[in-house]
Amino acid sequence: MTPHFDLAAVIGLAAALCSMSSFVPQLIKIWREGDASAVSLRMFALTVAGFTLWAIYGVLRGGWPLVLSNLVCLGLSAAILVSKTILEQRSN
Repeated sequence: MTPHFDLAAVIGLAAALCSMSSFVPQLIKIWREGDASAVSLRMFALTVAGFTLWAIYGVLRGGWPLVLSNLVCLGLSAAILVSKTILEQRSN
């Protein structure tokens, strides 16, 4: 039997990897420098809300790749948001 090539799955995987990896450089920069002043609190709060909603949508639709990739993105963006909040509290 010949394996079936699923272009949509490949594109979805590529999109998920891009989304997940896009937060890593920002998070590393914040941890190394101990500075998150350039991070927009509102933008990351909205990003966290968006990934939360996408994960819920994935659960409701039964799309577990969608759920898992959005949970990873949620965790990374939430880590940036928490780091921003903690660093702002320390500087005040």
